[in-house]
Amino acid sequence: MQSRFQGIRALATGVATGALAAFWGASAFAEDLIGQPTDGSMLMQPGVTPLKHQAIWFHDVILFPIITFITLFVAVLLAICIIRFNKRANPVPAKWSHNTSIEIAWTLIPVMILVVIAVFSFQLLFKYHDMPKPYMTVKATGYQWYWGYEYPDQKIPEFISNILPEDKAKAAGVPYRLAATEPLVVPVNQTVQVLTTGADVIHAFAVPAFGVIMDAVPGKVNSTWFKVDRIGTYYGSCRELCGTDHAFMPIEVKVVSQADFDAWVASKKHAAPPVAAAPAAAPAATPAAATPAAASTTKPAAPAAATH
Repeated sequence: MQSRFQGIRALATGVATGALAAFWGASAFAEDLIGQPTDGSMLMQPGVTPLKHQAIWFHDVILFPIITFITLFVAVLLAICIIRFNKRANPVPAKWSHNTSIEIAWTLIPVMILVVIAVFSFQLLFKYHDMPKPYMTVKATGYQWYWGYEYPDQKIPEFISNILPEDKAKAAGVPYRLAATEPLVVPVNQTVQVLTTGADVIHAFAVPAFGVIMDAVPGKVNSTWFKVDRIGTYYGSCRELCGTDHAFMPIEVKVVSQADFDAWVASKKHAAPPVAAAPAAAPAATPAAATPAAASTTKPAAPAAATH
């Protein structure tokens, strides 16, 4: 099933890319990076999970052709009206005001289009809710403005993931504002359940390459899942406007082999517990200067409650 979706997606993407490249220029369609945004790209991030593969197929094969057809059809109708029925070309307008056949058509055809979209949309929605038996569970808690990760199955207590400072990101050759001090580490080809909640305001856990996004709401636990089919590093971010430093709470997920994951779990269990430390005061200046100063893995002091 996955290989079929990938084959159809490749064909549809090739057709769409060729058509759009003729208009925008081929330079805008360079090979997309895996797990992070591609500068100038006009396509969705490549998928590495069954959910994202089907979401891309749904977009490229179902939605994109329908949207393209509707756009072209409306453009043609507008052109006809502008050219054929302007005052100069048509000085005496027609007197009729209704056409039963046309009214039936423009009522039934949109309904049929929506039914087609709904069938495939519900199939995808059900797959998001039909989670296989998870290999492990991760709890992701959103704070202003960083993430806390806990592994209850592996008995790993919550550790803190801050944005990696710009100088360290450049030195490591990783994308600034996407790389984190402590990544979420999971094994490849295993179903991972993610429980999300918020400690202060509403945040959202989102990783585009996985095709997942889930709100982290204070006082409530939401659930999503993913199963990554290849080893690598994948980036996401908070997708709710959660305050001043909303742009500075990235999500970094490292997908590793089972052996490397077991070794990482062992290293976490033998590591000394972090000592709580208050972070440096965040400057209330421009967004560039508002980057959280806490770049270590120690958990900052609990933030005061806030509202959107």
